[in-house]
Amino acid sequence: MLINDLIEKEDIKIENMIYEVRGKQVMLDSDLAELYKCKNGTKTINLAVKRHINRFPERFMFQLTDEEVSKLSRFQIETLKGRGHNVKYLPYAFTEQGVAMLATILRTPCC
Repeated sequence: MLINDLIEKEDIKIENMIYEVRGKQVMLDSDLAELYKCKNGTKTINLAVKRHINRFPERFMFQLTDEEVSKLSRFQIETLKGRGHNVKYLPYAFTEQGVAMLATILRTPCC
């Protein structure tokens, strides 16, 4: 199943999941885990990336710093916490190319 199919099926507003960090438009690992219905959330995403780390140069994916996380608006952070996510671990941000690469390495929509 493609992300577009998930978005249409569940009426997800993808634009609410796109942030600007380091001058790039990115999506957070937690949002991608939600979109792909990963059973183990970001853990599934992180394990998949670690297995294929050579496919994720910094222009595809990077980990946010404490400062970058704090710069996200209060609403965005509350949204993360509200979804059952904590900010214990710094999130990973995926550029458009990183999102496309992630889609190729995830074997099924439910991860």
